[in-house]
Amino acid sequence: MIIRDAKLGDEVSILGLIHELAVYEKAPNEVINTAENLSKDLFQDKVCEAIVAESDGVIVGFALYYTAYSTWKGRCLYLEDFYVQPAFRKQAIGTLLFEKVIAIAKERKVARMDWQVLDWNELALSFYRKHNAILESEWINGRFFFPNSSLEESI
Repeated sequence: MIIRDAKLGDEVSILGLIHELAVYEKAPNEVINTAENLSKDLFQDKVCEAIVAESDGVIVGFALYYTAYSTWKGRCLYLEDFYVQPAFRKQAIGTLLFEKVIAIAKERKVARMDWQVLDWNELALSFYRKHNAILESEWINGRFFFPNSSLEESI
C-alpha cells in the first residue's frame, strides 16, 4: 500500500471514488464535477489538494483537502472528502490517509482541521471517535447552490 500525493492522471480514479462515496451517502445524482474540472482544480489552479492510497497500481482511497480560513483562529485545513473502497477497509488504509492529512495540517501550522460527517454514518463516526476527534452537534450547515456558477442567477 502506498500513500502519495495525487498526480496528474489520478483525477479519473479520484472522481470514480467520489461517485462511489456519493452512492454510499445516498446521493448518487449530486455529483456534477468532471475529471477535467477536478484536474484543473487540483493541478492547474491548485484550489485543493489530494492524497491517494494505491494498491498494486490501483487507487483504492483518497483524501481531498484545502486551506480554509477562520476569522477567530486563522488558517485551517478543511478535509472535504475522505474515502476508502469497502474491499480495502479494515487494513488501516483509512488511518494512514487520515493521519497523513493530520500531519500535513501540523506541517502547515494551521489552527485546526475541520470536516463534516453525516449523522447516520456510524462507521465514520466510530472511526473519528477512535482518533479522539471532536464531533460537534451545535452547528447547522448553511448552503447555496449555484448551478450556473453565477450568484445573480441563483438567488
